[in-house]
Amino acid sequence: MKINIHRPTSTPKTNFKSAYNNKMLLKGLEFAANNSALFCATTSLMFSTIARPAAILATPKTDKKNKRYACAKSLASSAVGYLIMFAASNPVARAIKKIDTNPSEFLNKSAVKNLKSGSKTLAKSNVYQFATQLFKLGLGFVIAVPKSALTCFLIPPIMSLFFKDTKNNPHSKPKTHSSVISFKGVYTAATEKIARGIGKILNTKPLQKFAKKYADTNFAQHIMNMTDVVLTAAFINSAAKNKKIENDRKKALIYNSAISTGLSIAGGYAIHHYTKKPTEKFIQKFKEANKNSPLLEKYIEGIKIAKPALILGGIYYIFIPVISTFLADRADKKHNIKLY
Repeated sequence: MKINIHRPTSTPKTNFKSAYNNKMLLKGLEFAANNSALFCATTSLMFSTIARPAAILATPKTDKKNKRYACAKSLASSAVGYLIMFAASNPVARAIKKIDTNPSEFLNKSAVKNLKSGSKTLAKSNVYQFATQLFKLGLGFVIAVPKSALTCFLIPPIMSLFFKDTKNNPHSKPKTHSSVISFKGVYTAATEKIARGIGKILNTKPLQKFAKKYADTNFAQHIMNMTDVVLTAAFINSAAKNKKIENDRKKALIYNSAISTGLSIAGGYAIHHYTKKPTEKFIQKFKEANKNSPLLEKYIEGIKIAKPALILGGIYYIFIPVISTFLADRADKKHNIKLY
């Protein structure tokens, strides 16, 4: 008896299109493009409230209280950073979106032509995307000093709240009164006024030349790294002067912050270099899967923001805390440096 076996003429290819069309992915990339500063703050919030404290507490052969102060600093920094960035970035993001939808109302003809830089529309122009991201990501510089000051202010209360054995610390007692920071005024700011202010800056020749020169560079990661340096310097200054943080814990906290930032920046650039080609391949496949989407350029812009944010977040909040906490503890015991 002859049995007919039907064999496929070719091996079916796995279709990865659904992965590139995932609704959560697309929404996340659109969010990253529209409000890059808040996207970075949200990424930091997720990493720093769970992953980083867990990594710090797992650090071997390290003083327990130094680890707890590092955890308190992580929680305070993420909470303050997110709240301030949420308040500050939304008005700017809405204003830039207003310019996106009606550029002729806010930009002169010369600015539109220069920012298009040969592209069919402003939305597809790398130069325009770079120019507007300067405002979105640049907010980190604006909030660096107040964020660092508030972070230091919150460390003692967080130590008191999460680590009960700090009862002997005279600064750990909760206060009977509370101060509520209101961000209502920021949200009531006139979007029209902000959009016109940004438009005036975009209309200037120096900004247009700067955007053309650096549009194709790794600008997002550069800005994030420069912001981290400013934040760290401001935090070190605030922590050294803060009288509510125990003096014998300040040095380890300061060492930890400086080491974390240094290792994060170095590691971030190294990983970016080695992931450059895989990222380019991902973008090409992503473009093919979403070629008919009217938001394709917005998604690509989001990828450029999301990549360094996730790389730096993963390094800074998961891998480096163990190293920096360990080294900071050793440096604290070895060097007797007097602070303010």
